[in-house]
Amino acid sequence: MDVETKLKDLGIIIPESSKPLAAYVPGLIAGDFVYVSGQLPQKDGKILYTGSIGKDLTVAEGQDASRLAVINCLAVLKSCLDDWSSLLRIIKITGYVQCERDFHEQAKVLNGASELLEQIFGDRGKHARAAVGVYALPLNAACEVEMIAHIKI
Repeated sequence: MDVETKLKDLGIIIPESSKPLAAYVPGLIAGDFVYVSGQLPQKDGKILYTGSIGKDLTVAEGQDASRLAVINCLAVLKSCLDDWSSLLRIIKITGYVQCERDFHEQAKVLNGASELLEQIFGDRGKHARAAVGVYALPLNAACEVEMIAHIKI
């Protein structure tokens, strides 16, 4: 099944890549890799999940936030590709989870992103990952996700 069909079946619309919030580029091709800058859980220019997970938001809401952030990573990735057939594999995602000092379920939060990538891309979506707890993120976002992808050039 091709990626566009899979996205449609999952009810996912990949948005246009959003404008950077500061002095950086959303995505950069270097050799046969695409490096996607950290993306927030935003839709139509609005952060949908704010605050600390475990305090202001549940783990399930954090999973939804990481899922939305990785959809925004895919928007940047798509803008760097001719089409989805150029994607060989998602190599790694790094997720930053805004949380309190005693919160230890960052990995569960990032499962929202990881499981979605596997649903969309199958084995090509399986990736290495880091899940990091932080005290604050830009715009009070609940999480931020960055991605590295291997592509055909």
